Amino acid sequence: MTFQKLDKVQELKINSWYLYLKNRGLPSDLIDEYISYIISLIDKNLPIIFELEHLSKLLSINYIELLKIINSPENYYREFNIPKRKGGTRNILSPYPSLLHCQKWIYKNILSKIAIHDAAHGFIKKRSIMSNAEKHVEKKCILKMDMSDFFPSIPINWVINFFHSLGYSNNVSFYLSSICCLNNGLPQGGATSPYLSNILLVSLDRRLTNLSKSYKLDYTRYADDMTFSGDYIPLKFSEIVSQIIDNFGLHINNDKTQLITKPGKRIITGVSVAGSKMTLPRDKKREIRKEVHYIKKFGYLSHASKMKIRNPAYLSVLEGKLNFWLQVEPDNEYAKQAIVFIRTLKNI
Repeated sequence: MTFQKLDKVQELKINSWYLYLKNRGLPSDLIDEYISYIISLIDKNLPIIFELEHLSKLLSINYIELLKIINSPENYYREFNIPKRKGGTRNILSPYPSLLHCQKWIYKNILSKIAIHDAAHGFIKKRSIMSNAEKHVEKKCILKMDMSDFFPSIPINWVINFFHSLGYSNNVSFYLSSICCLNNGLPQGGATSPYLSNILLVSLDRRLTNLSKSYKLDYTRYADDMTFSGDYIPLKFSEIVSQIIDNFGLHINNDKTQLITKPGKRIITGVSVAGSKMTLPRDKKREIRKEVHYIKKFGYLSHASKMKIRNPAYLSVLEGKLNFWLQVEPDNEYAKQAIVFIRTLKNI
């Protein structure tokens, strides 16, 4: 067989599939259908998936086990709550190893190959909360808006339509979506949820970027946190954004909408942009300094006992806070010295 607009490697792959299907005794019209399906996926550098049994082999997972995951994904999550920064708790669903393995395969082999809008900064290589905040340094006005119940609000039919748009059959699109979703939405804690949300919101990011440009504003999004900035933001702008979000099928958490027009505290995704460069917020610095000071003064065990610290990974958590400080302020001498001290304690 010969094909147009395909490189040698792609041609070899397709020819091998053609010979395989022919040797299986399939009629020529059915072979043509399969080859057309194969070409559409190879052209996008995506894995070829015919049906559930084939998917189970690609995932290296037992067919019956995969069938259970697809039919009853709720049985493959551990549920727990973590505290929010400003009070309350956030419900997290952690996938069991077998489901996590499937989700990671989908991310690596399919999702990671799909382009994301430039305005999105969450869960993307070479982008971060710093790249998200950097766009808004030294801006006169900043508008912060937050989408409520973000991941669960993204419905499974969006996910099915996405996989189908890549060229996968209806059945395969359903199987892949069932692995990625829970209760007809994206689960908070699913390995595929963050990147899938970015893929599915490309059209929203494009629309909000164009809207922002018409008002001479910059726009970024980190998961459910949206930030707009510029010289002037009219009061009606947030209403326009809310309407766009509603029309898209998502909702704004109005309690978190904040328009900042005066100098002072300006925090975006945990980073201060109040000055001419990004810094860690003062209250976070004070909190870290206090913890390090007490450990130095009283010793780790005494400090942990006095503060009733029961987390065995406490020092690792503190090290993580210092790491973040150094990501934001790479030249901060205090943070450099403190992280060496904490790492020394961990190795004792």
